[in-house]
Amino acid sequence: MTTKETTSDAEICPAQALLKMLSGKWKAAIFRLATEGPLRFSGLLRSVQGANKQSLSVALRELEEDGLLEKIIIKQKPLHIEYNLTEKGRQMVSVFTQLEGML
Repeated sequence: MTTKETTSDAEICPAQALLKMLSGKWKAAIFRLATEGPLRFSGLLRSVQGANKQSLSVALRELEEDGLLEKIIIKQKPLHIEYNLTEKGRQMVSVFTQLEGML
């Protein structure tokens, strides 16, 4: 017997969709910090206790792929990269805040 999946997780429950996107090491911490403003990699290394360069790189890449963060290369001397919430990410902030409030 097969079941048909007619609706996506986001259509069923925004909180469930957000939890799925934020599952994984450091993703929720990165997302929370992104709600406060632009992020730089070196700042994340200092802010996220216990994280290393590789795990942060993977989490940032996955958040980009999910459409929650955008990577902006700032071509000034010295060259640096910032991560900002996308429109989709900003829409999820209220859901994230409600989830935080439940703890």
